[in-house]
Amino acid sequence: MIRASIQKKLLQGSLGLLLAVAVPGLAWGQKHSGGGESKPAPAPRPAAPAHNTQSHAPAASHSTGGSRPASTSHATTSSRPSTAGRSNTTSGARPNANANTNRAASRPNTNTNRPGATNNRTGAMNNRSNPTNRANPGGARPAASRPVMGSHTPPGRNVSLRGGGTASVRPNGQIRSIDRNGMHIQNGLHGNRTVISEHNGARIVTTGAHGGYVQRAYVTRGGVSFYSRTYVSGGVVRVGVYRGYYWGGHPYYGWAPGFYFHPAFYAWGWHPWGAPVYWGVGLWGWGGAPWWGFYGGWWNPYPYYAAPAYWLTDYLVAQSLQAAYAAHAEEQANAVADEAQASAGGGGDDGTIAAPANVPLSPEVKEAIAEEVKAQLQAQQSQAPAGGASDNSAPAPAAPAPASANAPPPALDPAQRTFVVDSDVTVVANGQECALTAGDVVTRLTDTPDADQTVNASVSATKKGDCPSGQTVAIKVDDLQEMYNHFQENLQNGMGELAKKQGTNGMPAAPDTGTTASSVPPPPPDPNAAKALQDQQAAANQTEAQARVDAASGGGTQ
Repeated sequence: MIRASIQKKLLQGSLGLLLAVAVPGLAWGQKHSGGGESKPAPAPRPAAPAHNTQSHAPAASHSTGGSRPASTSHATTSSRPSTAGRSNTTSGARPNANANTNRAASRPNTNTNRPGATNNRTGAMNNRSNPTNRANPGGARPAASRPVMGSHTPPGRNVSLRGGGTASVRPNGQIRSIDRNGMHIQNGLHGNRTVISEHNGARIVTTGAHGGYVQRAYVTRGGVSFYSRTYVSGGVVRVGVYRGYYWGGHPYYGWAPGFYFHPAFYAWGWHPWGAPVYWGVGLWGWGGAPWWGFYGGWWNPYPYYAAPAYWLTDYLVAQSLQAAYAAHAEEQANAVADEAQASAGGGGDDGTIAAPANVPLSPEVKEAIAEEVKAQLQAQQSQAPAGGASDNSAPAPAAPAPASANAPPPALDPAQRTFVVDSDVTVVANGQECALTAGDVVTRLTDTPDADQTVNASVSATKKGDCPSGQTVAIKVDDLQEMYNHFQENLQNGMGELAKKQGTNGMPAAPDTGTTASSVPPPPPDPNAAKALQDQQAAANQTEAQARVDAASGGGTQ
C-alpha cells in the first residue's frame, strides 16, 4: 500500500508539471494569432457567381421576315434589390419609356443606320391581324402586373357655384373645370378649353375659341350605332362618321371611313419598295414654313423611305405639328391671360410638373409609329371590299370578326399601344398636372379604365413645356380615343396624297388606287352646327365668368 501511494503521488506530480508547461504555451499561441481573445475561423467566402451571359446577350439580329424577340437584358434577379417606391418587375412588365408597344412582334427597330427599313418587319405585323395573337401579343404580362401610380387627383379645391353646379380650382386660382346644367368645361394648362354638352339629342363639343363639332345619331347596322359629326373650324365644314362603343358603362366613338381604297393599294402601302426613295423637304413643300423651323430641333423626317409606311409616318407627324403650330398663337394668348389672373390672385404653386428641355423624337419612337401605320393599313386592307386589281404577292390578312355592339373601343385594344397626341391634353401624374401637345407620343400601359375613365400611359416623346419624357401619367380613355380617330383620319388623307404622288419623283407606281364607298357613307353636314357651337361658346363664357367670381370670393368652398 505504501508503494501504491508513492506511485499515485508521482503520477499527480507529472500531470501538474505537464499542465504548467502546456497552458502558458497555449496562451502565447492565442496572443500571437491576431487578438487577445480567440475568434472562430471565418467561413470561406463563396465564389462570385458566373456572369449571366443570357442577361447581357447582344440584341438579336433583324432576320428577314421574323419578329424581334423581347430582350432579356433587364430580367429581374434575386441579387438586384427593389428600388424604394418602385415595384420589382420583369422585362415584360417594365415598359420602355420611349417606345414600348407591349408586343414582341412590333418591338421598335433600334438600328438607326437603316431608317425606314421594312424588309425585316413585314412578318411582324401578322400577329396584329390574328385575333388570337392580339389578345395577348408577344406573351406580354397582363396590365395588372404593372406598378400602380400615385393619386390621379390633381391639387386644388372645389367650389359650389351660385345657381347650382361646381368648379374645380387650381392652387394658383385658375379654373380647371366646371360642371353646370349638363355642361362640362375643361381648361388645359396651356389655355385651351373644351366644352361638352348634350342638347336635344346632339352632342356638342367646342374646342378652342373657333372650332368644334356637333354629333348626332345616324344609322344602325347589325346592332351597331353610327353617328354623324359635323366639324366647323375657321369657317370650314366637314362631315365624318363615327361608330359607337359602350364599354365599362361608358360610351366611346371611333372614326369610321366613308370609303376604302382597293385592297391592293393598302398592301402596297405596308410592303417594302424594291429600292429606297429619297424625298427631301423640297418635295414635301415644308421649306420656309414657320412650323418647320419651330419644330426643327425636335423632329426630322427620314433621309429616305424603304416603304410607303415610313413616308406616311412622316406625313402623320408633320400634320400633327402643323396643327399644333396653328393653335400656338391662341394658346399663348390664353396663357398670358391666365398668368395675369394668377398674378392678381397671388399666384403660388399651380401643382404642375417642371418640364425639361426638348427630348427629340427618337428613331425608336418613330419606328413604333411606323409599326402602327403598317398595322392599320393591314387592318383596312382586310376590311376593304374586294374590287379592282389584285396583288397576288400581298394576300390580305384574315377578315376581322363581325362588328359587335359590346366590343371595346380601339383605344383599349391590347395591341394598340402607341398614340400620337392630336391636340392639347392635360394629364395627371402622382397628383400633379402636366400637359401634352399635338405631336407628342404616349404609350398606353394599362387596359382597364379606373372609376374616372383613365388608364396609365408612359410619355414616350415630348416637347419643351410638356410632360417629361418617361413620366407615367393617368390619361382619359376619351382623349386616347380621339388621338386614335385623328390618326385614322390622317392616315386615310396620307393614302390619298400617296395616290396622287405615286409614280412621280422616283416613287414606284402603285398597283391600284381606286376607291369603294363604305356601307355607311357620311350624310350631308348639319346646317345648324355652326350656330350650336357659337351658342355653346357664349354660354360657356358666361358660366366661366361667374365661376371666377365665386372662386375669388371663396364662397361655397367644398
